[in-house]
Amino acid sequence: MTLIQNPKRPHPDPEAGSDPEPRSGPAALLRLLTAAGGPRYAAALLVDALGTGLLRPFLLLYGIGVLGLDAGAAGLAMSAGMVAGLLVLPLTGRWIDRGARSLPAAATLLVRAAGSVALLLADGPAGFAAAAVLLGVGSQSWPTTHAAVVATLTEGRTRDAALAAGRTLRNAGLGAGALLATLAVAGGPGALRLLAGVTGVACLLSAVLVHSLRVTAPRPPQAPPASPMSPANPAPAGSGRAEDPALRRITVLSIANLPFAFCFDVLEVALPALLVLHLHASAAWSSGVFVGNTVLVITLQLAVVLRLGHRSRHTVLAAGGVALALSYLGFWAAGVLGGTAGAAGVAAVSVLFTLGEILYSGTGTALVTASAPPGQLGRALARWELSTGVGRAAAPAALTALLAVGPGVLWPVLAGATLLAAVAVARLRPARGAGGRRVADAGRRGTRTRPAPGPEEGQRS
Repeated sequence: MTLIQNPKRPHPDPEAGSDPEPRSGPAALLRLLTAAGGPRYAAALLVDALGTGLLRPFLLLYGIGVLGLDAGAAGLAMSAGMVAGLLVLPLTGRWIDRGARSLPAAATLLVRAAGSVALLLADGPAGFAAAAVLLGVGSQSWPTTHAAVVATLTEGRTRDAALAAGRTLRNAGLGAGALLATLAVAGGPGALRLLAGVTGVACLLSAVLVHSLRVTAPRPPQAPPASPMSPANPAPAGSGRAEDPALRRITVLSIANLPFAFCFDVLEVALPALLVLHLHASAAWSSGVFVGNTVLVITLQLAVVLRLGHRSRHTVLAAGGVALALSYLGFWAAGVLGGTAGAAGVAAVSVLFTLGEILYSGTGTALVTASAPPGQLGRALARWELSTGVGRAAAPAALTALLAVGPGVLWPVLAGATLLAAVAVARLRPARGAGGRRVADAGRRGTRTRPAPGPEEGQRS
């Protein structure tokens, strides 16, 4: 039985969309969180949100406080875990393209549960590194598998809103998880071990719930191979099959995503360094900017996505890049003021920066799911998430190196790169066909199968 109750309707402009916009607010957030998979899947989203908030501070603190590792060794193990997660992403995408949906999502949670168990069993650097790899693989693969489930069980702008609702919950979990980690540190090593055990049990239960959904997608029919001498196949015999043009556009889009992905570490790395080291302002300014950004993202993310539902996703994503680029120039100008005035200017410009982040994070994954060719959703999502992961991995070193030269180098370079990426995104918008319509934004229906489906239920694929 499909979880989509209303049949798809053709859109006059599929790129802009014409689905009725759900009303914003807590009720809409709850409804959208349960739109793909119901309460069981919403519970898995909650676990992921809390786990995301716990992982960064919790892992480092666990390695130092419980296992007695030095900060350098613990940080190196965590980096290895994130790299391992990036290497697994292409395999995750191909698994999704074979028709799997809830199974890969459940597997990521199961791997994270295994990582929590490995933490409890670790007694040195090797054990901690193994746990970090398991947690890194599960964490890096989750956004791709989650987006694939949502893209299969929802469609059109409802899909965009459901993805935005998941990100809203994820950002709320960042704060809650970090708070739990802080409280655990105050409780000593025993509290940290208890937190690791609770996290493992929660991930295991969520994996069972997600797997029970049994969501799959039918594999697209394979076209019969053309004759090497056929005009439809002019390539010489033995040559590789040409890649789908839509997937090539997503690859270019993913490359353009690299400067966008730097925005997260601008907030966590560049702005604190600018405020404390260059403006000699109190660290409270940095904390205030971070808290303000988190609150605005949580409160505005879903509302902005719903409000701009009639706009082209390419246009909204490009507008996010322009807003980010302007905010970088604003940080540069505020830094010239120096002192308290400069810190206040940075705080004011951070509102524009947050708007750009909301437009970017609220549209990027939705654009990829809408543009992915049939049967290649997993590969499309994996390429997008891989570019995000690579950008985030490179950002701390690149930002600190540029800032060491001077703010007059960091901000113009960052603004220029992001603006070029925004232009590339705008140019990738599909051209109108002969009928005046843009390339269709195909919705995807999955099947939620049961052991004994009734006459109106979808079949197991």
